Amino acid sequence: MIRKVEISNVDTSKLLVLSNEEKEELFIKMRQGDTEAREKLINGNLRLVLSVLQRFTGRGDNMDDLFQVGCVGLIKSIDNFDLSLNVQFSTYAVPMIIGEIRRYLRDNNPIRVSRSIRDLAYKALQAREKITKELNREPTVEEIAKEVGVNKEEIVFSFEAIQDPLSLQEPVFNDGADSLYIIDQVKDNKNTDERWADNITIEQAMKKLNDREKMIITKRFFDGRTQMEVASEIGISQAQVSRLEKDAIHRIKKLYK
Repeated sequence: MIRKVEISNVDTSKLLVLSNEEKEELFIKMRQGDTEAREKLINGNLRLVLSVLQRFTGRGDNMDDLFQVGCVGLIKSIDNFDLSLNVQFSTYAVPMIIGEIRRYLRDNNPIRVSRSIRDLAYKALQAREKITKELNREPTVEEIAKEVGVNKEEIVFSFEAIQDPLSLQEPVFNDGADSLYIIDQVKDNKNTDERWADNITIEQAMKKLNDREKMIITKRFFDGRTQMEVASEIGISQAQVSRLEKDAIHRIKKLYK
């Protein structure tokens, strides 16, 4: 639930809730040119916008702004809804509200990504979902690329491009005690002499891993590759890379506690 009682100067505790019969009656009046009926429809469906906003909490975005953008999506759905569709209004409106909010977040991302790359990424995501259903497993980058009709490098690049930027202090692994942060993965070529003791420890730990785990840890933490890139290079899924990486890190930590 949105914890604020008031959002964008709207008191959410006093929002009107319309029954299906009331909505249908107001839609008929609105189609006949009744502007007051349109306003009642908007005000009577603001709780729908609030319910959609729950999907976007915890991202650090301004909820007042997202609420207003969601209202734009609500208004568009009201103006375009067709009673003859024989579906509930909420079924029609929710995807439009979500789409409007996602479009706003995408257009206001601090890292600008071209529309062609975004479109390719969304096609690739759809292809991945389709192949997963067909094969009952996570597809490889090559399989996704073949389905979309582009080379695998373009698929990897498009997936990376639509990822939200992360803080260097973002935790990437936690075993209940110590956490591994993104900044720990950043390679520093200038200060290797100062970290010779750490390097010796890591070298000894690497000897305890099997060949595949060594390869993944080396590519991920020494070469700076993404999980998708590693998956593409060694011919397994990103989910498998993630699992093997976590297992290897857990084993290293267990050995040197």
